Amino acid sequence: MKAAPFAYSRPASVDEACALLAADESARVIAGGQTLVPMMAMRLARPTRLVDIARIAELSYVREEKDAVAIGACTRQCVVERDTMVAKRLPLLTRAMPFIGHAATRARGTIGGSMAHADPAAELPLIAVTLDATLSYRAGGKTSNIAARDFFTGLMITALPHGACLTGVRFPVWHGEKIGVGFHEVNARRSDFAFVAAAAQVELDAGGKCRRIAIGVGAATDVPIRLDSAEKQLTGGLLDEKTVADAVRAALADIEPLDDLHASADYRRRAAASLAARAIADAKAEALGSKARAH
Repeated sequence: MKAAPFAYSRPASVDEACALLAADESARVIAGGQTLVPMMAMRLARPTRLVDIARIAELSYVREEKDAVAIGACTRQCVVERDTMVAKRLPLLTRAMPFIGHAATRARGTIGGSMAHADPAAELPLIAVTLDATLSYRAGGKTSNIAARDFFTGLMITALPHGACLTGVRFPVWHGEKIGVGFHEVNARRSDFAFVAAAAQVELDAGGKCRRIAIGVGAATDVPIRLDSAEKQLTGGLLDEKTVADAVRAALADIEPLDDLHASADYRRRAAASLAARAIADAKAEALGSKARAH
C-alpha cells in the first residue's frame, strides 16, 4: 500500500517545528522514520503533515555531564551504539542497543523517535525507565522536563503535550567500583519485536552485597515498568538465586500483562520473571568481576 496524501515541512529550528505541530492536530514529527513510515504505508497512521526535524543540528548530540549523559532526540541509534563514552558511562544502554531492529534500522532510527513512539516492545523506553532518565521537550517557546516513568502513559501514548517536540534524554550515571548490567529479551526471531524484555543494573559493596539495584521489564505491559518492590527487597542482600526469583515473582504478581496472538498474558508473566532473574544474575556476575569505573 501507499501512504495517504500529506504535506511536508522541514523547519530550521525546534520552535518552528513546534509552531507547525501546534497549528495542525494531525501533524506528526518525523526524523528517522523507521516506525512512522511503515505505519503510513499500511494506512495505520494518516498524518496530514510531516514535520521533518532530522536536520536540526541542535537535536543531534551525545554529551557527557557531571553525573549524566545527555543525548539529543535526533541522534542516530548507531551513533549511540558505537560511542565509547556511552559504553563506559551507560553500559546498560550499550548492552541493549544491538537488540534494536537491524543494523540498517539503527543507522536511521533516532533515540527520540523510539521514545516518542512509545512502543511497549521497544528497548530504549525500557532502558530510560530502568535508569530513571529524564526527557526534555520544547513547547510554546519553553523547555520542560519529565521523568521517563511519567512520560509513557499507555500503549503508544505519551505525556508529550500537543504542539511539543521532544529534544533530548538525560541518563543518570552510576558511580561505583562494582557495577554490572544485564539485558535479555525473547522474540520470534533475532531483531523482531520483543514479547518480553528485562534489564537490570546493580552496584555491589566490597562484601558482594547489593548496594543499589534497578530492574525494568518491557513488552509485558502497556508501558515499561520498574520492579520497585523487588529492588527494595534485594537491596542489602547477596542476590542469591532463590531470593532474586522470589522477589521478582512477587513484584510481577499484580501486573496486567498484554495478551495477544504473539504471547499470552500467562506466558509474558512467566517470561518476565525468568528474564529479569537472568538479567540480575548477569549484572551480579559482571559486578563481581568488574574493575573500578572511572569517576
